[in-house]
Amino acid sequence: MKADNGQSEDIPVLPGTSYRVHDENRPQPPVVDPDPHPSDAVVLFDGQDLSGWQSKKDGGPPSWQVQDGYMEVVPGTGNIRTRESFGDCQLHLEWTAAAPAEGDGQWRGNSGVFLLGLYEVQVLDCYQNPTYPDGTTGAVYGQYPPLVNACRPPGNWQTYDIIWWGPRFSDQGELVRPAFMSVLHNGILVQYHRALLGPTRHKKVATYYPHAPVGPLELQDHRCVVRFRNIWYRPLDLAATAT
Repeated sequence: MKADNGQSEDIPVLPGTSYRVHDENRPQPPVVDPDPHPSDAVVLFDGQDLSGWQSKKDGGPPSWQVQDGYMEVVPGTGNIRTRESFGDCQLHLEWTAAAPAEGDGQWRGNSGVFLLGLYEVQVLDCYQNPTYPDGTTGAVYGQYPPLVNACRPPGNWQTYDIIWWGPRFSDQGELVRPAFMSVLHNGILVQYHRALLGPTRHKKVATYYPHAPVGPLELQDHRCVVRFRNIWYRPLDLAATAT
């Protein structure tokens, strides 16, 4: 005997769903063209201009330079952030530090990628350049060192792919769920589903405070020459992935 969905009733229903194992009536995954970036991605920087960005300092146009398909930090001009806000996502970006290498420790190609403008993944040239582990390349700044150092030599483009699942707060401002983050650096897993302690801080232990589930992407001016290109994100409903 067959059920309404055409599947044999002796085939069990998967827990948490209304679908039987191998159910052909289960919705098909949407088709996404992956090149040159996923067709369902929102492009934040395509190498042309910074019209979608603003100065963190005053909200005006950024002073960073754009040329040859990348943006470059102009040291001393301040952080920049997207005009658009977004939440849970897959974020992709590419970056490179100056070549030949300049400085050492925290002064070699230092910048940062801030989700919601609050949670930093460290950008740093740590190719043969040791520093404190929770501030090295791919670290969740001040909280978690990366699993490995996957840096390419200076002058090479490097990639970050970040899966971001932001924190949630009750109506009373209490933390319901911490933020989680996974990071791949040059295709290598360096952070796996880390439960963050709160917005990242310098020389202080992070703690949570209530904030919106969405916010801008922010890139840091740490007075080092760093370049960025090919920045996009895909909105994710991570709470629905189990159904």
